[in-house]
Amino acid sequence: MASTLYMAGLLLLAAAVIAAPSVRAANPGLQRQDRFVDLPSNERLFVREVRRPDDTAATPASAVLLLHGARVPGLASFDLPVPGGSLAADLAAAGHRVYILDLRGYGKSSRPAAMEAPASASSPLMRTADAVADIAAAVAAIKGWTGLAQVSLLGWATGGHWLGAYAAAHPQEVRRLVVVNTLYGGSDKHPTLGAGSSLEDPKRPGTLNTAGLGGWRLNTRESLYGAWDSSIPDADKSTGRDPAVANAYGDAALASDETSTTRTPPSFRAPSGAMADAFELAMDRRQWRAADLAMPVLVIRSSRDFWSRPEDAATLAREAPQAELLLVEGATHFVHLDRASAGRTVFLDAVLKFLTD
Repeated sequence: MASTLYMAGLLLLAAAVIAAPSVRAANPGLQRQDRFVDLPSNERLFVREVRRPDDTAATPASAVLLLHGARVPGLASFDLPVPGGSLAADLAAAGHRVYILDLRGYGKSSRPAAMEAPASASSPLMRTADAVADIAAAVAAIKGWTGLAQVSLLGWATGGHWLGAYAAAHPQEVRRLVVVNTLYGGSDKHPTLGAGSSLEDPKRPGTLNTAGLGGWRLNTRESLYGAWDSSIPDADKSTGRDPAVANAYGDAALASDETSTTRTPPSFRAPSGAMADAFELAMDRRQWRAADLAMPVLVIRSSRDFWSRPEDAATLAREAPQAELLLVEGATHFVHLDRASAGRTVFLDAVLKFLTD
């Protein structure tokens, strides 16, 4: 959990801007700059900015923060260097100034010291309160870079949960919120994450298996595709996703961890806190109230999502005061990486309309 000193120290936050080497992109007309936000704890957060070259205003019309989910960090999730693989590029091309965040423990951000020790030596790392602290630091930095009073937020899967927790606690900082395939509550049944799952302590039903989960976990390239494959009903998975996007996703996920090639097969590390949060949410143990979301909210759920449930989307949309609900038929959990004809166009059109209205 974030300490009181950590939260108080956000008032003294310093944002360090570090120039990045040129980045190969799906849209070469866009500009990318990699930045780091220095934290009072001597840790730092990685943030990539994506914008159009003609977006030179000191204060842009809109800033959008994108947040990854439980295991794959920001660049692999939102800025792949192939056509159809960069939600960040799509939003920036439409005129938004886009920021992609890695929480601590992910990608190019600082990793907790416990991630250098065996996973069994620590409890699940980066729980909701830790994520909210990092989001607060990133939003403060983005407001400083742009001069804007509010930032729009888009979170995928657990990223939507974390952003929802932040937005519920800090509604004055958020212009608009988009949550995509996000757990929230409304049911205590889940096929893979709640009671009866591998996350439950077999000796104490209803309790997280903290020891079995550990502080962090390893993910291989192959582990990224199982649920995606099973969500596409055709034997030929290329009907639902471009193989170039899928390959770039695996490449970027492994490249996010400099230690990935030291293991056989190669694997990247991710904190386990998101899975601990998911266990609670799957049991309908909510960690924030949608009723506290004072901003417009767009709730998006793919009809073939394996992570969120229909009850999550419906409950969140019903309880948030200004919410819209969109069901994307035929889309998977990876809707923003699916083919245009498999739901990506419907998703993107809805997000752009919502952010622009």
